Amino acid sequence: MPSICLYFQVHQPLRVKKYRIFDIGKDHNYFNDQSFSNLNNKNILEKVANKAYLPANELLLSMLKKNKDFKISFSFSGIFLEQLKEFNPRLLKSFRDLVKTGKVEILSETYYHSLSFFYSLAEFESQVELHRKIIWDLFGKKPAVFRNTELAYNNDLAYWANQNGYKAILAEGWDTVLGWRSPNFVYEPNIGQVKNGKKKIKLLLKNYKLSDDIAFRFSEKRWKEWPLTAEKFASWINQINGSGEVVNLFMDYETFGEHQWKEHGIFDFLKALPDKLLENKDNNFVTPSETVEKYPARDIVDVPYIVTWADSERDLSAWTGNNIQKSALKNIYLLEKRVKEVNNKKILEDWRRLQTSDHFYYMCTKWFSDGDVHKYFNPYESPYDAFISYMNVLNDFKIRLTELNKRKPGVVRKSIN
Repeated sequence: MPSICLYFQVHQPLRVKKYRIFDIGKDHNYFNDQSFSNLNNKNILEKVANKAYLPANELLLSMLKKNKDFKISFSFSGIFLEQLKEFNPRLLKSFRDLVKTGKVEILSETYYHSLSFFYSLAEFESQVELHRKIIWDLFGKKPAVFRNTELAYNNDLAYWANQNGYKAILAEGWDTVLGWRSPNFVYEPNIGQVKNGKKKIKLLLKNYKLSDDIAFRFSEKRWKEWPLTAEKFASWINQINGSGEVVNLFMDYETFGEHQWKEHGIFDFLKALPDKLLENKDNNFVTPSETVEKYPARDIVDVPYIVTWADSERDLSAWTGNNIQKSALKNIYLLEKRVKEVNNKKILEDWRRLQTSDHFYYMCTKWFSDGDVHKYFNPYESPYDAFISYMNVLNDFKIRLTELNKRKPGVVRKSIN
């Protein structure tokens, strides 16, 4: 073999607008406006839809219909699907058409693309349930495989996913995690004994070298392997025969048309790849669920710390690496009890939208090896501008929350400012 497991993450945040100190107490519309000209949320979604999502969907639909052995999987953030319902029903229909082929698996994740597992288990579970509901409502599917925001993973998350009935969980196949082992096998996470006689969940690890050849290096003319053709890439997969069972190619869906432009040949590459891979009769395509049914776990992988698929460090430092990020995260999650006590739908929705990980990513000050990545559709002039807008919004949000607390009869509450 090996089998090829193709997975695409699809997400666009609701970015916080340029929110000034003078807006506090006056403006409660934190997200969609024109303060960023062409970088407001609606325009960004339209741009990426036209350049990447729609042409990629059209191509994949024809490929899925043409090739009976071709299969793919997606993970959609709930907040992305929410925007499709409001701004771009045509794009939503095109994703639904892909799923209707019966050859697309949808994965589970947090609705708001948040880091909530590491800050509030109760909130995390609420967001996973909200995500489950929107996937059922829009696609009629019940996800069986879990994928956390930015592939953020550790043993504790795997234990949670196991106890909640998932058959597999995705993670980065990072060298420090694997040691001498290959990402091209199925593994078990190190979760010790499991309760209630449940089967142990399986762990699918991204082959980051081959995935990043497509996602990041495809159009890099200084790369020694440029130009990357489908024939060349298939030859690399074929070399794994005998030393691996599954190649997990995980990447952002914006790879096709946005990160890598049509003019550089990325759609031609994608169109040709399945046929080139399947020229070798030992190769086949599988979804994550099919992968764990097809292959046994070959070893146990221990990940006691958090590993992600972001930046050169593969940790949470892209979101929590400096003091302004830590302050923003601390402040938003400190409000959880108050938010849920007031039982106000709009307050809860705004609070959850403010948890989206992109807000903290835009505050990152790592402007060295990973700087260009952090500029992608970042509407702020600097990380500090992102922090200032976010904290101004949070101060307005606290005022709203305090007012709602005051209105509750027979309850005396302290100010949360």
